[in-house]
Amino acid sequence: MEPDFDLWGDPVPQRPEKRGRPTHVPTPEKRFRVSVLRALNQSHEEIAAAMGISEPTLRKHYLPELKSGMAQKRAEALVLLYAEVQKGNVSAIKEFLRQVERSDMRPAKPARAPKLGKKAQAAIDAATPDPTTSMGELMARRASGAFRLN
Repeated sequence: MEPDFDLWGDPVPQRPEKRGRPTHVPTPEKRFRVSVLRALNQSHEEIAAAMGISEPTLRKHYLPELKSGMAQKRAEALVLLYAEVQKGNVSAIKEFLRQVERSDMRPAKPARAPKLGKKAQAAIDAATPDPTTSMGELMARRASGAFRLN
């Protein structure tokens, strides 16, 4: 490969490396740090600032830790707590029973309403009058039977 020359005929030196910021490389220590910060209920913005990276980079490289960080660390703590229960630690037994009661009292997640498409939502909106407008008020009164034509 021939070297490039500038306008004066001098060879243009090759750049030793790429321009810009070096790419982020996740390590096991960084992954652990992200999962601990997420377990402490830190926001994505706060975690990215602590790691010295942007939020898109955080989501790109650490998505599993962000999604399951809190649940994973809680599960690890409960496993360690149960190991102490197996050894006969009375305070661990009390704490474990308190955690079991707490999880039993957690309400079940309500079922989500099915997401409606544009046409179905438009049909519902067309059938329900807007009472903040004069026409909607008349339609609501007519539907309730309070307004009758003679």
